[in-house]
Amino acid sequence: QVQLVESGGGLVQAGGSLRLSCAAPGSILNAKSMGWYRQAPDKQRELVALISSAGSANYADSAEGRFTISRGNAKNTVYLQMNSLKAEDTAVYYCYADWPSFARRYDNWGQGTQVTVSS
Repeated sequence: QVQLVESGGGLVQAGGSLRLSCAAPGSILNAKSMGWYRQAPDKQRELVALISSAGSANYADSAEGRFTISRGNAKNTVYLQMNSLKAEDTAVYYCYADWPSFARRYDNWGQGTQVTVSS
């Protein structure tokens, strides 16, 4: 089973920065796109940012101008640089990967990493 492994969450003051990382160790296939979603308490999971294999990025309105998504040099790695964090950014952040349709035993979601922004 190929899993998505996240790191980089934590507690930060409002206005601060965090960098999230996600990797898929052992993956042979290339993800078509990778990205980040988040889920705050009592809210639905929502898109934060997505990046295609060609490097084209899309952001939620709430992330535009403050967050930057990028893909690493290593196979199937993705990062989310979060600046000017706000209390409303507090959530569990999940890494997402869109694998080819023929992929078997490849997870689409990571286990999640908590980001807490104190005001």
